[in-house]
Amino acid sequence: MNRKTSAESTVTDGRTVRGWRRDIIELAALLRTWWAGRHGHAPPEPTGMDGGAAASVLWRMRTTVKDQPGSLASLCIALAERRIDILSLQTHPLARGTVDEFLLRAPGELSAAEISGAVSRAGGQGTWIERADAHDLVDAPTRVLGLATRTALDAAELPLALRQLLGRCAIRSLPGGDPAALEGIPADGALEETDTVMRLRAPEGGVIIVERPYLPFTPTEFARARALVELDARLGPRVPHGQDVLTLSRGSAITVRRADARDLDAAKAMHERCSPRTLSLRYHGPMGDADRYLDHLLSPRYGRTLAVQTASGQVVGLGHLLWDGEETEIALLVEDEWQRRGVGGELLRRLVSMAREANCEHVYAVTQSSNTGMVAAMRGLGLPLDYQIEEGTLVITARLDPTPVASPRSYDHSGRD
Repeated sequence: MNRKTSAESTVTDGRTVRGWRRDIIELAALLRTWWAGRHGHAPPEPTGMDGGAAASVLWRMRTTVKDQPGSLASLCIALAERRIDILSLQTHPLARGTVDEFLLRAPGELSAAEISGAVSRAGGQGTWIERADAHDLVDAPTRVLGLATRTALDAAELPLALRQLLGRCAIRSLPGGDPAALEGIPADGALEETDTVMRLRAPEGGVIIVERPYLPFTPTEFARARALVELDARLGPRVPHGQDVLTLSRGSAITVRRADARDLDAAKAMHERCSPRTLSLRYHGPMGDADRYLDHLLSPRYGRTLAVQTASGQVVGLGHLLWDGEETEIALLVEDEWQRRGVGGELLRRLVSMAREANCEHVYAVTQSSNTGMVAAMRGLGLPLDYQIEEGTLVITARLDPTPVASPRSYDHSGRD
């Protein structure tokens, strides 16, 4: 497939995006005239999303149409005949045909199969459809600008921004120390022939792999993802500077803040003050390897880290929110002398709030079945929990409901010091 650049994707056979928008406006007027001619009145206004027999449902749909006059009009007429309202339309030009992406409001009694069947009979091919929600009502340029802003403020946002930009997908990061991982990947990334995997050069020298097997990526999506990665690379390492000073129940003052690779030495020093049992409960492996994990854990590419710091400047606790494909892991380490003071619970509540802000549906913690402190902290969240135990390893999964966890303010890039 011959893929166009991001600049070229706005032009197909000499037709600009402005021209497409003009055609769509004219088509909308045509459809209203057609409807009035058949029914004696204009199309009814969209109904609400809740309750009643006339309730409507939002759908996201993609289909490929032939690149010839009248193809899109036939599809839109088929939707209008079934009282389906087109709320937005994006076109993704390809070498053969055009992928049209719709946001639809349809009568509640229409099923996905009925909608896709009507589209297929109108000439649509390779139709994909799924339920949408209110977040999809934000138009694409506004949503992309919002994701770019979040990425500019916080390097840890890049994987999340890519996931929200591209929908349900798995994102993995490979470190730059493996030359084989970079082999065959040009500087501006690559979209594989199947169009379901894109590989992007990470700013720190590694590779970001994005996979979406259920729906191929379009060249436009690839260009948008590449632009986000390029923005991240130009801005360099960054982390929000906000911090909170708290007083624990025993009167000790602590500071909770975001951490990154600049805290590596302080984190290693905390490891030296931790007992072998505390380290084993956290890392589940040889204690000599504990320091080796820190480069990964403190990298914003793999998640977000919170540090607990004393008035003297020592780091006595670390909390990690780690992106694991489509899943999200939570992990805690608190220095022995600061355990049972509420430090772990404080970190856990804040991490869960951050996960909710990132639109995560679940978080999970991996520990040993004998780690009663972690079990108690997870139960203290007041969330539905699932426990799985295998050979002494305990995995606790918390389902995040829409109700905010009772915790102090989250980090909103306000820059408080």
